[in-house]
Amino acid sequence: MTAILDGLTSLFIFIVGLIVLVLIAIFFIDRYQTSDTVRRNYPVIGRMRYVLSELGEFFRQYFFAMDREELPFNRAQRDWVDDASKAISTNVAFGSTRNLDAVGTPIFVNCPWPTLERDAVKAPAMKIGEGAARIPYDAPSVFNISGMSYGALSTPAVRALSNGAAKAGCWMNTGEGGLAPYHLEGGCDIVFQIGTAKYGVRDNEGNLSDEKLREVASHDQVRMFELKLSQGAKPGKGGILPAAKVNAEIAEIRGIPEGEASISPNRHTDIGNIDELLDMIAHIREVTGKPVGFKTVIGAYGWLEDLFAEINKRGAKSAPDFITVDSGDGGTGAAPMPLIDNVGLTLREALPMLVDLRDAAGLTDRIRIVASGKLVTPSEVAWALCAGADFTISARGFMFALGCIQAMKCNKNTCPTGITTHDPSLQRGLDPANKAVRVANFVKQMRKEVGVIAHSVGVTNPRGMKRHHVRLVCADGRSRPLDELYPSVGTSKAA
Repeated sequence: MTAILDGLTSLFIFIVGLIVLVLIAIFFIDRYQTSDTVRRNYPVIGRMRYVLSELGEFFRQYFFAMDREELPFNRAQRDWVDDASKAISTNVAFGSTRNLDAVGTPIFVNCPWPTLERDAVKAPAMKIGEGAARIPYDAPSVFNISGMSYGALSTPAVRALSNGAAKAGCWMNTGEGGLAPYHLEGGCDIVFQIGTAKYGVRDNEGNLSDEKLREVASHDQVRMFELKLSQGAKPGKGGILPAAKVNAEIAEIRGIPEGEASISPNRHTDIGNIDELLDMIAHIREVTGKPVGFKTVIGAYGWLEDLFAEINKRGAKSAPDFITVDSGDGGTGAAPMPLIDNVGLTLREALPMLVDLRDAAGLTDRIRIVASGKLVTPSEVAWALCAGADFTISARGFMFALGCIQAMKCNKNTCPTGITTHDPSLQRGLDPANKAVRVANFVKQMRKEVGVIAHSVGVTNPRGMKRHHVRLVCADGRSRPLDELYPSVGTSKAA
């Protein structure tokens, strides 16, 4: 026994001595290096600053932030998506934790005689591309999956989204990374996004390939094509996929070298004005036979008036079949902070503006409006429908449905939930079969609760909601009807 104690004592002394030697070495390294002031002035202990700073974002999320405080999404929003995706009750008790006095808060105006359950109906499908595309799309869902590319997302994440979208009957946008087999796996409707690098439909020189367009369009599941002009998180900047994520499969799908960062041009090199945009839309629609639209962030808006004027000059068939308007506070896997923070109008301002310009041009029934940007709960989706959107889409909402914990590591290939990483050891935690059910539950619960708001304001389905059904809190503390702040073109206020 004494020998064992002596051995343990010797081992302890050795370990303590080794630690002391390491600390002395770190002390001299910190004291005499010149790149870091804190470590130079406070050797050893100065390193704790970086450890605590790194851990701070995680501790704040769990211990310090109130339910409605965090950005970009607070705990209340994330919890609603989590509960909805797990098909457990989304009801809450006692009272709202939301500050209803904040400027911009939507207040839906309940009707004294709300719609009875027996009179409520499902939001009807809406055709896109009718009269222009050879194969128009009868889109069944008001809420759908926004563009998230294979590469930015992992294989199991894309599989789960594809299968979940099929179960829920909504569309899935591929994002700008091309069409992967995993997009098709579940059998859902697909919107193929053509980014500025034209991944998946480009030739060896990076130009649009009609042959590859036809190949993509040959899949019955591919229902529409979307030209991505810009996105909310980085207007004026193309997609950024770090080299660590560009494996052999992703490189083949995109048509780029393996192991090199995938950096898209900041705009389509062959689209530099309205004429070229309309010509490209017409060309893709002719080659594929399917509806074609574009995605943009609105900043400058005079060009939209010119766009609609040129459409009317050419004829309604020349119009894009849909326009996706993204919010300036949208999300991404990687983008420069100045673009994320301060470029592009938010959806609250951009959506009513776009709808009004379209309607003023007499193109209401020709061009569908798709709204995107932080639409993760029913009140946000309902507001967008009131403002005039025909469809709504979400990306980060579906990431939460997959299990995202807002770790903010999307660009580092270290996502702890396996959603945005290609590390097999981290992907292992994401079960596509389980998460597909959660994706479907999220969509179904979203549609159900948007319907609850619609019935409360007195209409039979979400498509019946108009601007007079919602008010926005203004800077003086009073709320005003949305149709007063943004008078609809060619419509009158209901009694």
